[in-house]
Amino acid sequence: VEPVLSKGNNCLDAAKACNLNDTCKRFRSAYITPCTSSTSNEICNKRKCHKALRLFFDKVPPKHSYGMLFCSCRDVACTERRRQTIVPVCSYEDREKPNCLNLQESCKKNYICRSRLADFFTNCQPESRSVSSCLKENYADCLLAYSGLIGTVMTPNYIDSSSLSVAPWCDCSNSGNDIDECRKFLNFFQDNICLKNAIQAFGNGTDVNVWQPILPVQTTTATTTTASRLKNTGSETTNNEIPSHNDSPACANLQAQKKRKSNESVDAELCLNENALGKDNTVGVSTSHISAENSLALPASFYLSTQLTLMTLALSLSLSLSSSVL
Repeated sequence: VEPVLSKGNNCLDAAKACNLNDTCKRFRSAYITPCTSSTSNEICNKRKCHKALRLFFDKVPPKHSYGMLFCSCRDVACTERRRQTIVPVCSYEDREKPNCLNLQESCKKNYICRSRLADFFTNCQPESRSVSSCLKENYADCLLAYSGLIGTVMTPNYIDSSSLSVAPWCDCSNSGNDIDECRKFLNFFQDNICLKNAIQAFGNGTDVNVWQPILPVQTTTATTTTASRLKNTGSETTNNEIPSHNDSPACANLQAQKKRKSNESVDAELCLNENALGKDNTVGVSTSHISAENSLALPASFYLSTQLTLMTLALSLSLSLSSSVL
């Protein structure tokens, strides 16, 4: 039974969100039943519990399954709920802790556990020189690999309610000469900065910066902001933006600016003369059409000077005729 008020408990909110989703609610109920029911010989049926947990993390969208497993916490009540997500009494804990290297050998004998442990080693490999502290710079792959181990003999869980340290149910006692190898294996879980950062980033919602490429998003935003700023200031440079189609006329910008210029005929001449010098195919009109437009676009001064010349010639001819008669 869920409490009425969450009081900022993100893990409780995630559980409530799961109950509102049909898929999450169905598969959650499917693993809670075998993971909590007791039998005459043992506390629970661990095999059925593990199988149901694998189905839960395989079938339920990460928004809901990860929300319960990697929720961000500020108090013990929240962290304890997060630790109890997989019902650790059945799926995680046991009467005795085996040696970690022996547990690893048991995992290798099962093809599901073997392949998922290999994925975890690959996708959660720490790298101190990377931005995310992960070699692959991908939190999503690391969290997917970690959750994939849940439901196997290597099932990990939070060690306590005070940190993000996780580990499988094992220790390095009775390791003999393999103590260093065993500690290295266990520390890959407990002190894995890549895994811790991935869990923390998902919990506080900053994981999207690593899951998705950063550069294209920033470039697009910067371009949009710059264009908006130029438009707001009324700068004429906005008219010089590259057209979205490569087959646009070369003089399209000049024609678009006609309304802003007083000498429209000069713009038309420039545009048409440019087309007449070998750009007919680009504009898509014939030479005769250009010539006709060019003649219509001649300045008014051309017609005035022609009329004055004709009148001068006529007057000179009249004076010559008059002189001949006299």
